Amino acid sequence: MNTRKLGHNSPDLTEIGFGAWAIGGPWEYGWGSVDDEQSIDAIHKAFDFGINWIDTAAVYGLGHSEEIVGRALKGIRGKVFLATKCGMIWDEQKHVRISAAPKNIRTEIEDSLRRLQTDYIDLYQIHWPDPSIPVEDSWSSLVQLKEEGKVQFIGVCNYDVPLLEKCNRIHSVQSLLPPYNLLRRQIELEILPYCAAKSIGVVAYSPMQAGLLSGVFDVSKLAKDDWRRKNRLYQEPYISQVLNFVDRLRPLAAKFNVIVGQLAIAWVLHHTAITSAIVGARSPWQVEGNVGATAIKFQDTDIRSIEQALKECIPA
Repeated sequence: MNTRKLGHNSPDLTEIGFGAWAIGGPWEYGWGSVDDEQSIDAIHKAFDFGINWIDTAAVYGLGHSEEIVGRALKGIRGKVFLATKCGMIWDEQKHVRISAAPKNIRTEIEDSLRRLQTDYIDLYQIHWPDPSIPVEDSWSSLVQLKEEGKVQFIGVCNYDVPLLEKCNRIHSVQSLLPPYNLLRRQIELEILPYCAAKSIGVVAYSPMQAGLLSGVFDVSKLAKDDWRRKNRLYQEPYISQVLNFVDRLRPLAAKFNVIVGQLAIAWVLHHTAITSAIVGARSPWQVEGNVGATAIKFQDTDIRSIEQALKECIPA
């Protein structure tokens, strides 16, 4: 699988990374029940296909995702680039809130290292901006962890340009993890140009908008506690507009002998400012259905065709 540089002085990441959100199991933003052994098989299948990195977070499944990742990496930790996140904590009642306070980050890193069964993390990221804490304080905590050797690289998720600039004044930002797909393109205006100019690696999450652009999405098959059931993107009238758009993409996908989901991932990777796309999976067959995206090479006419279908199916 092809690789790209994750920003300045960076490692090479495969164009697709394994996303471990869904394997966390039930929680406030969960995807329903999971089979832990199947999750581990999915991770190993991803590595078999050449994927060299995995992204998780402390909050996914309230620690469960990290525990499963730790089990999956036993004996192969040194061969895998491991990314996780801090800044979302929970209480005994399992209520989740954003908190990037330095004291919480210090607790979180130790908990993550224990769950992941490792003594260092390759990429440590602040999950969401915390308006109650000066960003300089949160970012300085990650810088300190890097100096201590607990993490090798530090980055942020869901930050805008003003926040990135504040961080860069203290220590260069290695990477940004924003949502990016055919339906969510806000980062194209300011964020992607800024990251390209500052050599900040960009790892896109939700390249298929959590399955909506997969080409096989069926809302009726979602678990009752799946977070998507409460999200407006998966409700009418929007969902019908998106599924109509997906149908319009099927002939182009057939041209490349792939499914629409692979086409959607390839569209994200087509942007030169993108380092990699995080693609989640809960089973080996899902992994196998995603990796073909890296082989797709669009012509200008293909991109225009996608843009036209988007414009006609989903009103601005």
